[in-house]
Amino acid sequence: MSFLKNLWGDLEVQISILTLYCSASFSEIFSYTAYRQLSQMFLAIIFFHSSEYILALAVHGKSNVNLKSLLISPSYLAAMFFSLLEYLIEIVLFPGMKEYWWISNLGLVMVIVGEIIRKAAIITAGYSFTHLIRTNREENHRLITHGIYRFIRHPAYCGFFIWSVGTQIMLCNPISMIGFAIVVWRFFAQRIPYEEYFLRQFFGSSYDEYARGVPSGVPFVK
Repeated sequence: MSFLKNLWGDLEVQISILTLYCSASFSEIFSYTAYRQLSQMFLAIIFFHSSEYILALAVHGKSNVNLKSLLISPSYLAAMFFSLLEYLIEIVLFPGMKEYWWISNLGLVMVIVGEIIRKAAIITAGYSFTHLIRTNREENHRLITHGIYRFIRHPAYCGFFIWSVGTQIMLCNPISMIGFAIVVWRFFAQRIPYEEYFLRQFFGSSYDEYARGVPSGVPFVK
């Protein structure tokens, strides 16, 4: 009987510790820090994708736009799910990591700046901007070299790169920050040469001259 009493006493202690730990974990998940950072994240995602779709409708018309203009793919959803999972694990196990507000605020600034650059690119290019790479030149397709394109050759890609990495800095997610930077950079490092092959076919020496004098906007991509 004494053995059972001791066993039950140890079990009660373990349950009490687990209860306190779970209570602390939930308090971290529903803290002001988590509320603010996750709210900013979800608002950034909602605004980004809804504004992409609305601008596509405004420029190209409803008949030429589908849900692909929301720019939501399975790989994108998986990346966002991983970043959310990282955030929840870290705020429970290492809550102090999320309290570096100067880092989180830097991420918020990057999200806003990236959004402005990308939307300026879409609005400036107008009909010449599409979410899919054109492989055939259309009548209204023009080489855009004014506005933000005077300073950045691919401002939409530049803006998305800044935005995507900024979302993870805003959450103080070190693993996802590095992962997003690598994956997004590799995507654009492959996409830009492919796209520019067709742009050179469309615009010839005019594009060559433009490309020589204006950076791509994505680090280490010529």
